[in-house]
Amino acid sequence: MDSLSKARRSWNMSRIRATNTNPELIVRSLLHRLGFRFRLHERTLPGRPDLTLKKYRSIVLVHGCFWHRHAGCPFAYTPKSNTIFWNKKFKANVERDRRNIHELRRLGWKVIIVWECQTRYGERLSRRLESRLRSNERQLAEAQ
Repeated sequence: MDSLSKARRSWNMSRIRATNTNPELIVRSLLHRLGFRFRLHERTLPGRPDLTLKKYRSIVLVHGCFWHRHAGCPFAYTPKSNTIFWNKKFKANVERDRRNIHELRRLGWKVIIVWECQTRYGERLSRRLESRLRSNERQLAEAQ
């Protein structure tokens, strides 16, 4: 049973941001420090990806563990009340992610997913992002 009233729960949920979240700001800061430049929430691409790096033909999606269901992560718990609603919501989120990622790849984009819990390890995440983007850069150069 939810300990909050329906009105209070609704108010709490309305305060959860979809863009410019703390994990997204961390990833943007790391990439900028590494010298990468990007566009935010490109409207012409499926799902309006968080970060688009055209030079590297790469997309970075910053997923919240709770909302996007990071497998095995303690932050991807399911609330104990209204479980039918939550399971339906989570299933729809995961399916939408799958469709958007598939379409982005079909359009020739490399997709990098960063999970919210990974932003807690900045140095490791920084190395991973730089490695993936440099690899994409090399592949693009070889293809030309």
